[in-house]
Amino acid sequence: MNVVHIDNTADLFIHLKWHSDQVKHTDGFHAAGVNFWRDMLPNKILKQLLGKQTGDQLEIFFPAGEMLAPFDHSKRFEIKREQFQPKSLGKNQFGPEQGRFYPKGILAGVPNIFRANRTPFRCGNINNGHIEVDFNHPLAETDLQLSLIVGNVMGKTTERGGRSIDWIDELTRGPGMQARWRKMETDFFSGNPFARSDEDPDSFFYRRPRPVHHIDDVAIEIITNTYGRILHDGMRVLDLMSSWQTYIPDKLVLQELVGLGLNREELMANRRLSEYRVHDLNQKTLLPFENDHFDAVICNVSVEYLTDPFGVFEQVARVLSPGGYFVVTFSNRWFPPKVIRIWQELLEFERVGLVLEYFIRNGMFGELQTYSVRGLPRPVNDKYFPKMQFADPVFAVWGRKKG
Repeated sequence: MNVVHIDNTADLFIHLKWHSDQVKHTDGFHAAGVNFWRDMLPNKILKQLLGKQTGDQLEIFFPAGEMLAPFDHSKRFEIKREQFQPKSLGKNQFGPEQGRFYPKGILAGVPNIFRANRTPFRCGNINNGHIEVDFNHPLAETDLQLSLIVGNVMGKTTERGGRSIDWIDELTRGPGMQARWRKMETDFFSGNPFARSDEDPDSFFYRRPRPVHHIDDVAIEIITNTYGRILHDGMRVLDLMSSWQTYIPDKLVLQELVGLGLNREELMANRRLSEYRVHDLNQKTLLPFENDHFDAVICNVSVEYLTDPFGVFEQVARVLSPGGYFVVTFSNRWFPPKVIRIWQELLEFERVGLVLEYFIRNGMFGELQTYSVRGLPRPVNDKYFPKMQFADPVFAVWGRKKG
C-alpha cells in the first residue's frame, strides 16, 4: 500500500477549524494531487504526513501567527476618504462600509498598490473623513486547528516540473471574512441592500415550475450529509422556500416534513414532503404555523432572495421549539433577476458573514456555526464539466433557538 513520502502525490481533505466571537467555524477544502516534492506545505504538516496512508487522519494546532503571517500593526492604517476610489472599477456606488472587503486597487496614493490589484482588504472604522484599512489576513490573530484526512496516495515515476501550489494559501483564501472585524457589526445594510432588478411579485417569476438542479450532485451530497449530522429521526421539520427537491437523507425518518414554497406543482412533485403550503415570504413574512411547532427549519439555496430576512428570521424563531435548529445552506449560483443587491456585491465568504449577521441580529439563536466545502471535483456527467473543474462550493450557517 502506498504511503505518503516526498516522491509521490496524494489527495488531502482539510478542515480548518477556528472560533470568532461565540461562533464556531469549519472550512473544508479538497487538495487534489498534492505533490510533496514540488508544492508548498508547512514543515509542521509535512513531517506528520510522511508515512501516513489512505484513511489516516491528523489533528494539528497552529497558534495565531504560526501558519499565517502574524498580525502586523503597520498593515492597519488610516487613509483619507478621497483615497477610496470605486470609480476606478466603474462603480459609482460602492462603499466604503465598516467591516466590508474591497479590492486594494481602488485605493489611491497607497505605496505599492496598483489599480490592477484585486487582493481584498478590510475596511475598518470610518469617521471624520478618514477610513481605517486593514491589510492583514482576517485570521492573522486567530488560533487555528487543522484536521487532515489522507485520500488516494499515488506514486510517480518522474518529476516534470509544473506549477507549484501553496496549499495553505488556497485553503485560507476566503475563510475569516465571515467573522466580524474586531467584534464590531459589519455594515451590510446601508443604502438599499435588498433591492432586486425584478421587483415584481415572486409569484409571477415562479408561476411556472422550474424543476432544475440549482447546484451539482456533489454539492447536493454535501448539503444532504450536513443535514444528516444535524437532524435526527422523529423530528418535525419545515423546509423553508421549498421546491421539487428537499436535500434530506432518505434514511432519515421524520415525524413531519412541511414544505413552504412558491410553486404548487414543484411542491406536489416533492415526494419527501408530508404536506406543503404555497406562500410568498417576500409578500408576507408571517409563517402559517403555531408557536414552537418545529424541531428544525431548513432553507436550501434560497436565502439570497429574501427581501425582509429579519422578519423571516423572527418568524422562524417563533415557530421553532426551544433548542430547535435553523440551518441555512447556499452556494454561488442564483437567479439574477431575483437575487438581492447586496448578495451580488459580496465575496463568497462575506455572504456567510451576511447570513450570520441575520442570526446574530435576531438574538434568539445560540450555538452558532458556519461550515464551508470547496475544491471537490465536479462530476464528469455534469453539464458544466469539463468547463468547470470544481464542484459548486457549499456554505452553511446554523444555530439553535435559545430556551
